[in-house]
Amino acid sequence: MRVLVVGATGAIGSAVAQALAERHHEVIRAGRTRGEHQVDITSDASVEALYAAVGRVDAIVSAAGGLFFGPLNEMRPADFNVGLQDKLLGQVRLALLGQHVLRDGGSITLTTGVAADDPVRGGGNAAAVNAAVEGFVKGAAIELSRGLRINAVSPTLLTESVAAYGALFPGVETVSAARVALAYVRSVEGPLTGRVFRVWQ
Repeated sequence: MRVLVVGATGAIGSAVAQALAERHHEVIRAGRTRGEHQVDITSDASVEALYAAVGRVDAIVSAAGGLFFGPLNEMRPADFNVGLQDKLLGQVRLALLGQHVLRDGGSITLTTGVAADDPVRGGGNAAAVNAAVEGFVKGAAIELSRGLRINAVSPTLLTESVAAYGALFPGVETVSAARVALAYVRSVEGPLTGRVFRVWQ
């Protein structure tokens, strides 16, 4: 399979790219500033240019998207909009435009997160955005044509990300990026659609 991994230079994306490459897939790596291709998922033109450069693929994996973390009583609408434009609409954009470059029977895998079900202080934007991505996946799954599939992976706090985000998730058992990557492999290679694969412990 030819698999495009967007966000391939991050902790999850690099683990996903490695896992897929080890399974003898042709992996095309894209990132905001690094990778074989650069893409800004908040821009239609940038995503369309990526797909034009890459051509037909069998699977699209998104491990990209930014969120805003901060106290609710200090949050402004512009802060909340960060996650809406980046992790939510950015991934929706990858899916909406990407369906047209997928070969028949291809798949799309997006990324959500544990905050959709288990919110944390300062994570109101993360909770809303992750839940919205999951809702989009379920709704899109019943409309995709040509045997296309769409799923999401919802990881908990990564072991590799404890230094950056551990304070937001007190007492949460972490998982390795390599273990999370297996859920993406399941989505890419398996038959399921409209699912959220939760990797929480």
